[in-house]
Amino acid sequence: MAPDPADPNEAEGVLNPASGRTPDGRLHLLPRIVAEGNVSRVGLAEVTLTDGVPSGVERRGVVLAPDEGWERGLNNAGTEDPRITWVPRLGLHVMTYVAYGPLGPRLALAVSEDLRDWRRLGPMHFAYQAGLDTDLNLFPNKDAVLFPEPVPGPDGEPAYAMLHRPMWDLGWFRDGEGVHLPAGVTDDRPGIWVSYVPAAEVERDVTALVRLRDHRLVALSEHPWEELKIGAGPAPIRVEVGWLLLHHGVAGAMADSHDPQDQQRLTYSAGAMILDPEDVSRVLARSDAPMLAPETEEEKSGTVPNVVFPTAIEEVDGVRYVFYGMADAHIGVARLDRVGG
Repeated sequence: MAPDPADPNEAEGVLNPASGRTPDGRLHLLPRIVAEGNVSRVGLAEVTLTDGVPSGVERRGVVLAPDEGWERGLNNAGTEDPRITWVPRLGLHVMTYVAYGPLGPRLALAVSEDLRDWRRLGPMHFAYQAGLDTDLNLFPNKDAVLFPEPVPGPDGEPAYAMLHRPMWDLGWFRDGEGVHLPAGVTDDRPGIWVSYVPAAEVERDVTALVRLRDHRLVALSEHPWEELKIGAGPAPIRVEVGWLLLHHGVAGAMADSHDPQDQQRLTYSAGAMILDPEDVSRVLARSDAPMLAPETEEEKSGTVPNVVFPTAIEEVDGVRYVFYGMADAHIGVARLDRVGG
């Protein structure tokens, strides 16, 4: 998917799509579309296939825009980087997205039965956890994604689990405030965390999904290709040995500015982890080298160069495809195959 030059809503790019199937079974992307001034909306685009392979899209309009006060500031606005999980037990598509509001990027949630009409459940709230010696609601947060079915919670009872990535540097929106780390954390690089909500609460009232608790660190950067930070990609997929989680990693020299336009020396690549099915905060295995790295012209040149950013996985005729942002300007697709033992 490339920006439509005739559509002002796409003037600064189409990127980082969520995905899902409408009730008639048709595959759709829900891309982040960016208008002039870096104002993002979530669009809807039906995927077209050529010989069974995703090859293009037909646009179906905009389904979420920064219409609420907490999704916009005086000089910024956005509903950004959606991830969608189909949750069969709820009969709902659950969208996590970034609301770019007055205090920077915050996580929010919406639900839909058909991918077209979305009901906001509001900003996510992280319950205070005394052992962390901080309030997670203070921090900008991105890259949230929900598991598609309940998993064992910290108490062993079924729970819905959500991965997310807090950012500890409050200089993002308050000059000079600096880094505040939770108790027991000594590495200030943004990593992947998980929080839970008891399944029984959610199945009584779906709005419980925004009231997260029992926060745990899952993973931090380990390898050179992800030396600066990591974040979750598409919704985890259940495989024989656990949960397969694609993630992005960032390497290079971080600019002093928080403006993505200034971060020209970074490289975003994609890898994978296997999470323990009995304790999704535990990593069983992870890739020590990227599975996907910027190589094509569209991945190396764009709004933010040298970026591949996986955000959706879908199966077509028994084959899994990964949809990903290319240099914050286009959307690409890659085939995901298992090789070896």
